Amino acid sequence: MAARTNAEAETAARTNAEAQTAVPVNAAAETAAGADDAARAAGRTAEELARAAEREAATLLGPPAPNRLGDVVPAPERVEPDAAADYLLAVDAVIRVSADPAAVAVARQLAALLRPATGYPLPVTDTTAPVPAGGIALVLTDEIALGAEGYRLDISTDGVRIAAGTAAGLAHGVQTLRQLLPAAVESATPVTERWVLPGGSILDRPRYPHRGAMLDVARHFFGVTDVLRVIDHLARYKLNRLHLHLTDDQGWRIAIDSWPRLATVGGAGAVGDAPGGYYTRADYQRIVGYAAERHITVIPEVDLPGHTNAALTAYGELAPDRAAPAPYTGTEVGFSYVDPASERTYDFVADVLGEIAALTPGRWLHIGGDEAFKVPAEVYAGFVDRTQRIVAGLGRDVIGWHQIAPAPHRDGRILQWWGTTGEDPVTAEAVRRGARLVLSPGNHAYLDMKYAPNTPIGHDWAGLIDVRRAYDWDPATHLADVPAEAVLGVEAPLWTESVTTLAEIEYMLFPRLPAIAELGWSPRSTHDWDSFRRRLAGHGPRWATAGITYHRSAELPWPATPVPAPRSPSPGADQAEQPSVSGRDEPPVRPGSVPDRG
Repeated sequence: MAARTNAEAETAARTNAEAQTAVPVNAAAETAAGADDAARAAGRTAEELARAAEREAATLLGPPAPNRLGDVVPAPERVEPDAAADYLLAVDAVIRVSADPAAVAVARQLAALLRPATGYPLPVTDTTAPVPAGGIALVLTDEIALGAEGYRLDISTDGVRIAAGTAAGLAHGVQTLRQLLPAAVESATPVTERWVLPGGSILDRPRYPHRGAMLDVARHFFGVTDVLRVIDHLARYKLNRLHLHLTDDQGWRIAIDSWPRLATVGGAGAVGDAPGGYYTRADYQRIVGYAAERHITVIPEVDLPGHTNAALTAYGELAPDRAAPAPYTGTEVGFSYVDPASERTYDFVADVLGEIAALTPGRWLHIGGDEAFKVPAEVYAGFVDRTQRIVAGLGRDVIGWHQIAPAPHRDGRILQWWGTTGEDPVTAEAVRRGARLVLSPGNHAYLDMKYAPNTPIGHDWAGLIDVRRAYDWDPATHLADVPAEAVLGVEAPLWTESVTTLAEIEYMLFPRLPAIAELGWSPRSTHDWDSFRRRLAGHGPRWATAGITYHRSAELPWPATPVPAPRSPSPGADQAEQPSVSGRDEPPVRPGSVPDRG
């Protein structure tokens, strides 16, 4: 700590002790009684004050926190460090939380994050007015300025306080706290470490309401546990939308009771000779529920009217010629479509979207709409308009790829723009008619693009996307003739034609996903490549400790930080609240698919 040296702290402690022993007995008793009265008046016992003094002394005598208060990704709105206020998490620390079920759930998640590495019990207790009292307090407030997702984090020698107007804000504050602890906090087993947080205050609110990532589970299928781990990655960087691309030519990945062969027949294959699969209703509800617990909304996509070969294989009656095509395991696009002139098609659309809406609590249904090359423009616009009306009838807002722009506008309509030039008059006109945008520019945000020419998986049709290219653009000004207020946020899609394992998913996400997250969360005034690359590189040891596969980009100054050795758990440490997905065991990797991280 810069403010005081160990010698200064020891001198101060001796001076205090000498002063106390010099007080006469009667005066000392009076002083102690007065201190007890003052402690009770402040709502703190003498014992609590003694523990606070002990913690402060331990902080002053120990080394400073290994992280700086501003070493956070995404960058916070405002950071006010206090070098004299570092906080040492002690074995007897308690997590106190407002007596609200959603807030208590966040507190339990925090405990589950911290217990494995610290070995501390970290009991959670709810109260009407939580204060740190030597531990961590999560407080729901009525501070309107924090909005739906903002939070305020205060760290002092006495404890940590995270205040927010909602449980979502508390959850984001928890992720910031997590990043400020030593990287060893990501360990699955107890380690020997000094759990110090840097002192000071953070005020933080998101720039955009939509901050997401898309996972394509249609080209290659990924099981529930893989998806849950991806959700954990999104939560880590304050992303709040998971867009699941559930259907495509190669596979249909969700069970529909009224059309059962969609999953059993349409879900049987994948690209190449990979196995297929699909989510049962229970599987999908598990994904949606897990995401909701982490304040992430799932946006399901059923791609229509194109990209439907898997559906046509299951139900040939939907095809223009009423003949079921063979399963498709290639990667070409634009050849398939459901018959837009058949009423049976709209029965299918209504049934499928209705069942998915009933399983999905979020406001949005994604209808795809891209690359229906064989459908005439006027017919296509009519199909999209009718599908939009079906979505509206379900009480939901429609999202579609920006190709749906020419169709009539419907209230609440969102276009997901994936162009590469920054010029799109048709989309700009749709915005003038009332549409709003989520930006996923293919040459900046498509995480299936290669990092470099020798990246062993991925594509390059939109160009190579290294970390700086993923970071260096501004959503507010990126698309010509579109006002900044029409942009709802950003989303990073990961298509999986060449991605086959969870390790490969992670390799393509990291370190680029945090770049998109910072664009969506942080104020434009904080945007600085040199600062970002330094902050992001510091996450390498965290990812390594958590068993996350990542690309060791040459653009980032990765530290060579040793990870503390594991130790035996503390006696009596409560390990009951473990995360439901440990995220520690790296799955098998296709031979040659992920290069040497060194």
